[in-house]
Amino acid sequence: MDQDLKKQLAQDNDGLLTYEYIANNIGQCDDIMPELVDNMLVADSTGQFVASAARYLHAIDPEKYAASIARLVAGAIDRDRERRYLPDLIESLYGTDYEQHADELSAADDNFRRLYKRVKVAEGI
Repeated sequence: MDQDLKKQLAQDNDGLLTYEYIANNIGQCDDIMPELVDNMLVADSTGQFVASAARYLHAIDPEKYAASIARLVAGAIDRDRERRYLPDLIESLYGTDYEQHADELSAADDNFRRLYKRVKVAEGI
């Protein structure tokens, strides 16, 4: 990541600048995606843009961005204490029928297990 971009993104106080940079430069910023994810995880204390970035990267190419998505999802789980963004995140990543496959997904994917647990607690189940 060049110094000008580092300076610009250092001003990011909620993750939006980094999210916008990723969205506007997708395919051209793949080589610095780990640093962009790092920056977003530092900047976003609520999980809003972390969750949005995970959803966006998943929609673009879930396999290519799998490592970044996994880190962003883990960050969203940790940050979204009020569970505002997790229900949409779990549906975006695992489909609207995720509950029908919860046991197998939980066994195979730690992020799913953690998301599912948080979403179900939020629903009072």
